[in-house]
Amino acid sequence: MADKLPNARSEVVDSYRYASHVFHRVASNGYIGMVKLLPQLYKYIYDQAERATKVSAFKSWLHHYTALNLRQYVSALAPDVVVCTHAFPCGVMAEYKREFADAPPVVGIVTDFVVHPFWIHRNIDGYAVATAEMRQALITHGVTPDRVEVTGIPIDGRFDGHQTKAEARRAIGVDPHKTTLLLMGGGLGIGPLEKALARIDSLRHDVQTVVVVGKNSRLEQRLADAARRMRKDVTVAGFVPNVYDYMRAADVLVSKPGGLTSSEALAAGLPMVMLRPLPGQEERNARYLQESGIGVRAQTSRDLIDVLDRLLAEPIRMQRMAQNARRMARPHAADAVATMLENLVVK
Repeated sequence: MADKLPNARSEVVDSYRYASHVFHRVASNGYIGMVKLLPQLYKYIYDQAERATKVSAFKSWLHHYTALNLRQYVSALAPDVVVCTHAFPCGVMAEYKREFADAPPVVGIVTDFVVHPFWIHRNIDGYAVATAEMRQALITHGVTPDRVEVTGIPIDGRFDGHQTKAEARRAIGVDPHKTTLLLMGGGLGIGPLEKALARIDSLRHDVQTVVVVGKNSRLEQRLADAARRMRKDVTVAGFVPNVYDYMRAADVLVSKPGGLTSSEALAAGLPMVMLRPLPGQEERNARYLQESGIGVRAQTSRDLIDVLDRLLAEPIRMQRMAQNARRMARPHAADAVATMLENLVVK
């Protein structure tokens, strides 16, 4: 996207910081805690919000309150366009546009394969979505067709590379000739990675495993200690800036089905084993990817071994999944979004 808009300057703003202090603490710390400790409660809240036929009074108040708090910042910055990658700031900026006549254009970039109703506001100037089904959902809820573009989910343009698996494996320092599993837990290393890695050591197939834990240094150390006790080859890495090399090196990705990770896997033509999707958007993503012939689910680390052994025993199936992934991939989504923003600013 930087290449597409070389003169653009961006400011990243955590909109929750402009909400109430209590809500900011709950939103930033409570989500992770809730989905880990009380997943069924989060699922209930998500499902109820998805089925709601009208906006709650609290949500309307919170959007309005946060929009007023943002007024001084937005007015001083005077941005040409505001880009929202989460439903909450999208709602806040929809309220901001209702409140202030000098509001800049606002674009919502939905980074999942489903669109939750919290995203949908008729006065948002543009939406970038992953699928045609999402576009139709927005139109059905009153967003005019000219405001919705199917761009894909923006990812690093370097995913559109042409390395062979052997070349990519050499780039990350693993055996270029061995079947490779990539185990990921997102930027925060969330997910049952320790249990999953222990189970992988009992696979019938001869594999090497690369684990990317993100920014969780304690987990990285625990997994590195565990790897030294395992029979199969294991490489553990923390946060890596070249995740595209890691995905191109792998034969199978074992991960939670977050929207960005899943989109990167599509661009790398990488079959997915979706390990214990979180309730809400990840659950919806998993359903979409499974129905599209790209991923299979493993609800527990115990299930993971059966799923992987069956998948690795069917190379034709894996090849078909990789083809499905490449067919759905949009490696240039970031450029498409940049063009969308450029056109909106020019207007």
